[in-house]
Amino acid sequence: SVILGCILVFSAYKVALQEVDEILDTQMKYLAERTAEHPLKTVSSKFDFHKTYHEEDLFIDIWAYKDQAHLSHHLHLLVPPVEQAGFYSHKTAQGIVRTYVLPLKDYQIQVSQQERVREAFAWELAGSMFIPYLIILPFAIFALAAIIRRGLKPIDDFKNELKERDSEELTPIEVHDYPQELLPTIDEMNRLFERISKAQNEQKQFIADAAHELRIPVTALNLQTKILLSQFPEHESLQNLSKGLARIQHLVTQLLALAKQDVTLSMVEPTGYFQLNDVALNCVEQLVNLAMQKEIDLGFVRNEPIEMHSIEPTVHSIIFNLIDNAIKYTPHQGVINISVYTDQDHYA
Repeated sequence: SVILGCILVFSAYKVALQEVDEILDTQMKYLAERTAEHPLKTVSSKFDFHKTYHEEDLFIDIWAYKDQAHLSHHLHLLVPPVEQAGFYSHKTAQGIVRTYVLPLKDYQIQVSQQERVREAFAWELAGSMFIPYLIILPFAIFALAAIIRRGLKPIDDFKNELKERDSEELTPIEVHDYPQELLPTIDEMNRLFERISKAQNEQKQFIADAAHELRIPVTALNLQTKILLSQFPEHESLQNLSKGLARIQHLVTQLLALAKQDVTLSMVEPTGYFQLNDVALNCVEQLVNLAMQKEIDLGFVRNEPIEMHSIEPTVHSIIFNLIDNAIKYTPHQGVINISVYTDQDHYA
């Protein structure tokens, strides 16, 4: 990030400034000591305000204690007499100046340099240190992205495999195509698939068993009721009982059809393309006689051609049950309108 980059550059600058101070301080001390080895005479440095100074530029001043030159220097560059040699920082007309002072018997030698020169040199060093990194950075990011993409590819493959699975597909996921890190997750998911499959099979078996167990007694009760109705056709309670048994028998028939459909699906019946409007028309043709018995007006309001990809027998069973229930619960001489079309979201 930008903030991290700024922190790194500033840290590099502080390190470079520390190194620059150490090197230039050593140079200033060495220059002052070498100067003291020769015969001394008064020297006054000159400062040009129009010139840009660099790290190699130093100001050398030699003044005699008897002259008291430090009191009259126009730039206030000279340090008052000191007893021990050392480095001093003080403000002058040139800004903050770092000075090495070497006191002698009659003279004081001082070598000075502007602090801003050192700071500029340190920034320059810090910038030059980061130029190679800036050149390498795009290639490093590209390589890192490739490594991350390659490392995450098994996860993407795993995600795509789950995405492409059908809602009824609960077979175990093959583990030999994935790295060791994903195996615990895949094992847990396979165990989850196994539990869901077991629960679904138990549910389907219960529905099938219940439908078969109810079919015979309900059929017998319905038959006995019809016999009684033939003897007492005007008996209102028997008529209500017959209607209730007819609904129960229809429910049992639907449960048997559902159980049979589950068996068919478990055999992995292939899906295919078919015309949904043709399926709806076929269901109407099969149930039109039942609608005529109740004098129900059964017909299409819209019947647009729609191509669908699914299991055709299953869709046929669903539409047939919908129309069949509509006929059963529509009053005598009622109207049932059927529409087959796609909406603005392309849903049929």
